[in-house]
Amino acid sequence: MAAAAVAELTPASSSYTKTTLHSRFSYVSTRLACHRRVNLRPVPVSQNSRISCSVTSNEVQAPVALNIEDAKKKPECFGVFCLTYDLKAEEETKSWKKLINIAVSGAAGMISNHLLFKLASGSVFGPDQPIALKLLGSERSITALEGVAMELEDSLFPLLREVSIGIDPYDVFRDAEWALLIGAKPRGPGMERAALLDINGQIFADQGKALNAVASRNVKVIVVGNPCNTNALICLKNAPNIPAKNFHALTRLDENRAKCQLALKAGVFYDKVSNVTIWGNHSTTQVPDFLNAKIDGAPVKEVIKDMKWLEDEFTEKVQTRGGVLIKKWGRSSAASTAVSIVDAIRSLVNPTPDGDWFSTGVYTAGNPYGISDDIVFSMPCRSKGDGDYELVKDVVFDDYLWNRIKKTEAELLAEKKCVAHLTGEGIAVCDLPGDTMLPGEM
Repeated sequence: MAAAAVAELTPASSSYTKTTLHSRFSYVSTRLACHRRVNLRPVPVSQNSRISCSVTSNEVQAPVALNIEDAKKKPECFGVFCLTYDLKAEEETKSWKKLINIAVSGAAGMISNHLLFKLASGSVFGPDQPIALKLLGSERSITALEGVAMELEDSLFPLLREVSIGIDPYDVFRDAEWALLIGAKPRGPGMERAALLDINGQIFADQGKALNAVASRNVKVIVVGNPCNTNALICLKNAPNIPAKNFHALTRLDENRAKCQLALKAGVFYDKVSNVTIWGNHSTTQVPDFLNAKIDGAPVKEVIKDMKWLEDEFTEKVQTRGGVLIKKWGRSSAASTAVSIVDAIRSLVNPTPDGDWFSTGVYTAGNPYGISDDIVFSMPCRSKGDGDYELVKDVVFDDYLWNRIKKTEAELLAEKKCVAHLTGEGIAVCDLPGDTMLPGEM
C-alpha cells in the first residue's frame, strides 16, 4: 500500500527560518465525470511557521486512489506543488512579481514538450516572474498530460508555482493572462484546406467563447494551430469582451527562417539581420520582405545585389523550409516552433530595440498600410514591453512587394468567407484560390 506524505507545521523561533521541503510526495489522480484535473494551489503559511515533510519508509507509489467524496472537497495535486508556501515570506522570493496564469492548449504535443520547460525556467518572462501553467488537453491525451506534469515536477523549477490540467477550456482558461493556443487537428491525406478551416475553426470558436467567459479581460492570445491567421480571426470574433488587438497569429518562425536565409546569403551571423517583416498569411502566399530589411544596419539590397535570388529563391526557401526539414529527419519543426513562440512573447514583454521591429499576425482594423480591415494579417510591430504593440509606419513599398501583399490579402479574405458561419457573419461561401498549405503542416 502506498505510504502517505505527512506535513508538519511547527512554530519557528523569532528569528527568520528558511522554509524547507524534504523527500518526495505522492500525487493523486481521479476521474470525475470524464474530466481529470491536477490543481496545484498555494497553501498559505504564516511567516512564523516552518514546513517540514516526511514519508514513511515504504516507497511512495503513484497514482494513489482518492475517495470520490474527498475529491470533491480537496483539489488534486502533484508532489511539491501541494505545499506551496507564501512567496512573500521568503527572502529570495519576496521581491518576485505577482504570479501570472499561462494557459496552453495542445499541451501534450511535441511543440508544448519543448515550450513548457522554457516557460517554467524563467527564460521567457524573466527570473523574478513566478507562473502558473494551465494545460488543456483532450480525453485522449489526459493521461499524457499527467506525465507532462510529473516531468515539470521533477525539473524543480523555482518559478513554477502551480500546474493544472484539464479537458474543459472553461475550466483551464479561468483567469488566464496568456493563452498559447497550440492544439489543432493536423491536415490528413486528401483533406481539403476548406475542410481543415472548418474543423479547426470549430475548435477556435469554442476556445474563443471560453476565453471570453473566464479569462482575464486583458489576456494576450497567441494562436499557433493552423491555419493560424484565420483561426485567430475566428477566436477573436467569438471573444467580443477581449480587445481584438490582443490576438496574435504566430508568424515568428517564418521571420526567423527569413533572417537565417538572408544571413547565409550575406555571409554574416544572423544577429546582424534586422527589420525583417513577414506580411500576410502563414501559407505559401506569405511575403518575406527584403525591401525594408537590413543587414548590419544597411538595406539588404545594398548587401545582397542578386535580385533574382531575392525575388525568387529567397521567398521559396522561407516557404519550403519546413518541408525540407521533414525530409531530412522525418519530423516537423516542433522545437523551432517552440523557440519562435518564446521569441513572440519576449517581443511583447520586452521593449523593441531602437529602430527594429518584429512580425506578428494581428487584427487589421485601422492599419496604416491600406490592407483590408477585419482580417488577421502579419505586419511589422513594435512594443514598449508592456504586452501591447503598435504598427510600424516607417516602411516602404514597391510594386513587387505590394503585388505580393495583395495576393496574400486576397487569400485571407477568401478564408474569411469560408468561415463566416463561425464568425457570426452569415453563411459560409468557400472559394479558395488554391492549395497554399505550407509544407510540413499536413
